[in-house]
Amino acid sequence: MTKKVLIVDDDPDSLSLLKFHVEGFGFETITAESQKEGEEIIQNMKPDLAIFDLMMENKDSGFILSYKFKKKYPDVPVIIATAVTTETGMIFGLDTEEEKNWIKADLYLEKGIRPDQLHREINKLLQL
Repeated sequence: MTKKVLIVDDDPDSLSLLKFHVEGFGFETITAESQKEGEEIIQNMKPDLAIFDLMMENKDSGFILSYKFKKKYPDVPVIIATAVTTETGMIFGLDTEEEKNWIKADLYLEKGIRPDQLHREINKLLQL
């Protein structure tokens, strides 16, 4: 059975590029262009993995979405993908327990990640 990956990103270029790569890895994708749309999707379906942009309607949309997602589906891996460090110089990570408890994501990736690296990370999270 094909694994489903939910991708939520308000940047159409970024969304279509992620969708292209993830489908190229052999996964089915479901996409949303906002935190609100992402929240509506997760009410009705459980993907096998989710990739959320960080800054959408709000600077912390990805964190909020990840938090709500993990409350509903604690066993489903979440990747936060962002260009926030490039855009603002702010650095986020999942290095401490405090950050892991607050961010509620399994992996944090900078946008511009190489497709082969993204594929490896997804396979690792899905234990493929």
